[in-house]
Amino acid sequence: METTPSLDPVPAWPRGYRIGFVSALAAVLGVLAGLVAYGLYDLIGLFTNLAFYQRFSFHFLSPSVERVRQLGLWVVLVPVVGGLLVGLMIRYGSEKISGHGIPEAMEAVLVGRSRIEPRVAILKPLSAALAIGTGGPFGAEGPIIQTGGAFGSLLGQLISTTVAERRVLLACGAGAGMAATFNTPIAGVILAIELLLLEFRSRSFIPLVISTVMATSVHFLLLGRQPMFQLQPIDYNVPAGLPWYAVLGLLCGLAATGLTRMLYWVEDRFRALPIPRLWHPVLGALGLGVIGYFVPRVFGVGYDTIDGLLNGQFGLKMLLILMVAKALALVVSLGSGTSGGLLAPMFLSSAAMGGSFALLVNRVVPGAHLPPGGFALCAMGAVFGAAARATFTFIVFAFEITRDYNAVLPLLLVAVLADLVAIRLLPHSIMTLKLARRGLEPELDYQADLLRNVRVREVMTRDVPTVPATWSLRELAERIGSEARLNEHRTLPVVDAAGRLVGVVTRGDLIRHLQASPEGQLTVGEICSRPALVTFPDERLFDALYRMLQNGVGRLIVVERRAPDRPVGVLTQGDVLKIWSRHFEEEYRREHGWLARLRPPRGLRREERLRRRPLPPADPEATGGSG
Repeated sequence: METTPSLDPVPAWPRGYRIGFVSALAAVLGVLAGLVAYGLYDLIGLFTNLAFYQRFSFHFLSPSVERVRQLGLWVVLVPVVGGLLVGLMIRYGSEKISGHGIPEAMEAVLVGRSRIEPRVAILKPLSAALAIGTGGPFGAEGPIIQTGGAFGSLLGQLISTTVAERRVLLACGAGAGMAATFNTPIAGVILAIELLLLEFRSRSFIPLVISTVMATSVHFLLLGRQPMFQLQPIDYNVPAGLPWYAVLGLLCGLAATGLTRMLYWVEDRFRALPIPRLWHPVLGALGLGVIGYFVPRVFGVGYDTIDGLLNGQFGLKMLLILMVAKALALVVSLGSGTSGGLLAPMFLSSAAMGGSFALLVNRVVPGAHLPPGGFALCAMGAVFGAAARATFTFIVFAFEITRDYNAVLPLLLVAVLADLVAIRLLPHSIMTLKLARRGLEPELDYQADLLRNVRVREVMTRDVPTVPATWSLRELAERIGSEARLNEHRTLPVVDAAGRLVGVVTRGDLIRHLQASPEGQLTVGEICSRPALVTFPDERLFDALYRMLQNGVGRLIVVERRAPDRPVGVLTQGDVLKIWSRHFEEEYRREHGWLARLRPPRGLRREERLRRRPLPPADPEATGGSG
């Protein structure tokens, strides 16, 4: 009986992927993220009003300077109460709620099969609202991103999904949280791509866009259409000011490096304390209270202060104070392990740095005419982008919150130069350093899948000899021992008398059957694997490897489409690895340029240098002379 070659189907991506279904779920997540953002704003407002104003109100605000001064020394204890409550929630609820949230979402994607515990979705926004409402110098965006991601993960666990679908839903929730917080839908999409998905494909991009659109629409309905920060018109002084923007970019890279290292240094100091971890947030809150007593603007989210920074409303002295005090308050509080977001405090500190840099240059170089608001905006996007290795996200973010096209050129320059410095000085980003300490080192740079862009014909082994099905095992063993051409291959196609493919035999099959029956009277056709698993020369390497893995084999017979029973080669897993060898060569092997061809070879250049070098003085003893 004739056996036809087997060609297992490979899922058609993304056609076989349930994009429509996942997109519908993403729309639900977008609405949910918008509602969560609105609810968290109200919750922060409630706790802020209760803690600082002793009134019941959901109005979102940061503690005013006047109110902090009215409270006097009591204001030092307000954050301590919040720190104690958050410490209890971390101790008896979940340790996943500590920190700023994004590394935990990344960890769920990398090693947790995109599963997040249900209690995280409840405890994270509640703990963040408590921390911020009692004066924590954090933003609401980090907790909302983690909470949105948690809801996406829970939705993916509630219904039947693949791990890849659940990862997309987690990213949709996180991106929608970003969009709902800042009214920045494009930045929300790019953030999810750069930090969580690390891919740019239709299966993830379409649901992401739908999710952020829905979240932003909810923001429009509940919080209005205006951008997060209201900026006055800014003259960015381009191109005359570009050299100063370049200097700012280098400073931003150094600031991103310094903040990252300082945060984790403080975290290490807290972990080394000989007291239960429950009390770490309390100590951090006490330090925050002392800083806030002297610099009240460090309390709370500080969106109103950021708005003033971008509009150039502060003098040089206040800018320098805000730059140092907010950064110090952030690392002391967040380093203690409490719950809160990184974005807003880093935005405030870096914007103060950018504005103070512009004012200093204007004092030293009277004709510079640098806009403090423009430099504050560029620094705000560049520092966090470089620290998080999400530069493109925060270039777009800074553009979206201003909606000013004139900001694009300086933004691009400052952000990429800051990223260049941070890449050189920081092996891990502020997001991945925590994961690296746990043994995870995610690669945030992504590229096209090599296996999807290479065809089988480029790496397959050609001219593989065939074995007649009528040969006995003893004859095959003897021929393998005597014929080098057969001995070169561990997998051989088996053909019938007409040369048609009927199966495949491996060296392992031969040895196993000879051990069981040393006479070797069985024929190759009787022991060969049927049907033969095949692939085509024009098929993608990805599809061929998928077929190998699904069937638990290490090789496929290559046949032409017009003659599927005529073997033309073999594809092994070793052949698949050849594509990586070629990739490494393209990435790391330098080719000589045209200028190199104009110079003499290295050996000739060395001989020329030796010929021109002055001779050493002669040895008198060797020449027979006297001293």
